[in-house]
Amino acid sequence: MTDVPPESGIDESPISPIERRNSLEKHLQCRPDQQDLKDRHILLDTNVAPSLQAAQQELARQKTIDSLKKSLEKRPDREALVERNIMPSSNAAPALQAHARELEKHMRADSLEHKIQNRPKPEELIKSGILDEDEDPTKA
Repeated sequence: MTDVPPESGIDESPISPIERRNSLEKHLQCRPDQQDLKDRHILLDTNVAPSLQAAQQELARQKTIDSLKKSLEKRPDREALVERNIMPSSNAAPALQAHARELEKHMRADSLEHKIQNRPKPEELIKSGILDEDEDPTKA
């Protein structure tokens, strides 16, 4: 019959019609019901005729595409989101934006610390006439 070697494990013995019918009945009894196939998305859960199901699916797909296009047209552009502080104004790669924010935060803290260290003492402010002697914060 075929060129299959005998050690391949394929049984080529003929099956009687009775065995074939019994096997078919056994497999049909184990067949999943229609609702199970619908739950597993093998069958479509619809009441539309099978000849119209493909058209119905295409129509639903086009409806979704149109809805998405309409939503994307209403979507604000990047500049508007930056102005409203929804998006950061950073041009860094998304993977680096967190590090860039952290660096900016530390730079601001260092700048404030430097300004606090170099601010004039209350005595200097009193001498220059910015503060009165009764407004001296060290005597409060």
